[in-house]
Parts: sequence; C-alpha cells; structure tokens
Amino acid sequence: MTQRKVPFLDMKSPYLELKAELDAAYQRVMDSGWYILGGEVKAFEQEYAAYCGARHCLGVGNGLEALHLILRGYGIGGGDEVIVPSNTYIATWLAVSYAGARPVPVEPDPHTYNLNPLRVEAAITPQTRAILPVHLYGQPADIDPLMELAGRHNLKVIEDAAQAQGTRYKGRQTGALGHAAGVSFYPGKNLGALGDAGAVLTDDDGLAEKIRMLRNYGSQVKYYNEFKGYNSRLDELQAAFLRAKLPHLEEWNQRRAKIAAYYLEHLAGLPDLTLPFAPEWCSPIWHIFPVLHPRRDELQKYLSGQGVDTLIHYPIPPHLSGAYADMQIPQGSFPLAEHLAACELSLPMGPHLSLEDAAYVVGVIRQFIDSSK
Repeated sequence: MTQRKVPFLDMKSPYLELKAELDAAYQRVMDSGWYILGGEVKAFEQEYAAYCGARHCLGVGNGLEALHLILRGYGIGGGDEVIVPSNTYIATWLAVSYAGARPVPVEPDPHTYNLNPLRVEAAITPQTRAILPVHLYGQPADIDPLMELAGRHNLKVIEDAAQAQGTRYKGRQTGALGHAAGVSFYPGKNLGALGDAGAVLTDDDGLAEKIRMLRNYGSQVKYYNEFKGYNSRLDELQAAFLRAKLPHLEEWNQRRAKIAAYYLEHLAGLPDLTLPFAPEWCSPIWHIFPVLHPRRDELQKYLSGQGVDTLIHYPIPPHLSGAYADMQIPQGSFPLAEHLAACELSLPMGPHLSLEDAAYVVGVIRQFIDSSK
C-alpha cells in the first residue's frame, strides 16, 4: 500500500464545509454587541432541547460543569454517594467530587463497556443519592433497568451524555432518558463548539430553575444573589456556532455510521482483535470506534509508523489515577476497567474520514496482525 496520512479526527474540514454558516454566525454575534446569555444562547437552548426531546436545555461552560451543577441542583453533597462507571474519563468522577460527594465505581458490561445494571444494585447503600451512567464512545447505556432501580431506591439517574449527541436508546434520544443529563460540546464531539461549551438537559422544572441561577452566581436578577453560585455560562459566540452545526448533526452521524460499518465488516474475524458490540436496541453515533488488542501499544506504534493517528480512551482508569490516590483502591480491584485501559485503541473516525482512508487503516491493521503470526 502507498503510505498516506490519516488523522484521528479531521478538525479543519467541518469548518470548510460549513464556512458560510459559521462565518455568518460569527458576524451575527459581532453585530449584536451582546456576548453573554443573550439571544443566541436562548435560541440554541430551545433548538437543542427540541432535538433531544427534553423540556429544558441550559447552556453552561463545559460538560464537567454541567454534571457538577446537576448534582448541586439536586442538593447532592457531603456524606452522599454517587454510583459511577469504573471505566470512564475522569470528568465523570470529578463532577461527583466537586459536589462534595463520594464516587462509587461499578464495573461495566464486558460487551458494551457501559455501566452494568446487574452490578449497580449491589453497590447501593443508604448513602447513595444518584446513579451516573456514561453513554461511552457514543453508545447508550442500558437506562431502563437503571431507572427501575432508581425508582425503587429513590435515586436520581443523571446521564453523562458528553459523547452521545444524537445517540438513541430503544428509539429515544439520549439526554432525555434519565432525570437530567450533562452534555459536552468540546470541539472533538460529534456536535462540537469551537471552544469549551456544555449544557444541562432536564424535564425537571425545579432543577432547571435552580441551574439557571447556579450557573450565574446564584442570581436571577443582577446583583441579587440568592445563594452561592458559580460562573458557568455558554457564551453567545459558541452558541451561534452550535446553532450552525446542529442542522448537520444527523447527516454527520450517518457518515460516521458508514465508516463504522466498514470497519466492522472488514476487521471481523481477525485474531486477538475485539470489535465494538452494539445491542439491537441501540443506535450508536460512533463518537469513538474502540478496538481491543492484547498488544495494543505495539499496534498503536505500528499504525503511527504507517501514518495512522490513534488515541487511547483511556490509559489510566480513575481509581488508579493520582487524583484518586486518596481513595486507596488497589490495582486489581476493577479488572474490567483495568483490562480496557490496557487494551483499548481508538481508530480514526469522523464525518470527514473517507472510505479510502478507512480501507487504508484496515490494511495496516491486517499487515500488523499478519506479521505477528
């Protein structure tokens, strides 16, 4: 094969495709002279809430703050426990810690890599206040059993939908499945801003009103602060960019699905390579295309040498990170999370990745595996 350069995610082409719309969005904000909590934020909140089928969308600074504000809005804090996946980006755990609560990790389903409902009930204690499933890699967690558990134990289900813009679970949109959801619009997401941005989704009128104040110094009326709040506001410029991109999200997700289908077909059956599994009840958006290989680091190095960029999601599970050393969780306590951290490799994926580039990636992987025989 002729060597070529395949980026993990093409960040420039989305701008080139939507240049006219994005430039117009920028000009619209500049012409308005209003940059914080104005018309663009309000319009995006309405449009994204409608897209997800939620009653409320509240723009905030980023996905971590979205989750933190939800927990604070529900009064979850010191002495409380929140069930989290053992395998996730550390932001999920940090949101719980920022609220003053304790993250309680639970292992994933070994096939989907999402929070395993069968393990959750055993982790519930009298201190448990919420379950925080992650729709990891753009595939929905199995929410219905978690909602049933939550109903029996008087808990909240808070979706971490940072990677799930457009993902559907049994035909329903993620972000509107639990009691509330935190969303990230980090630039690399399927719906990404051109900087940090996030949102809270909920049908809970009381929670929405609380977060509306929490994100803005605890204030409804300027200079009248009802409680100690935060400064976490989606700005007008990022809201305008997101409004320009939102109408294209479904098509871009379909393009990702075509690449995923190609990978699944042409990588099937290769020895030692585990491909992602999607249950029939879910419609993943393929934010990440994860594969597992026992010689992951060697495979990544080989791909890099052939011009293929990859990433690892994630190399260190939260319980083994320095950030949570104080919890004193020994290695081996969460073997599934540790296995994923040791073996997972994310292949190039995105709406602007060509089938030719995907075929090249497949060819390089096959070369590596053939050379290993």
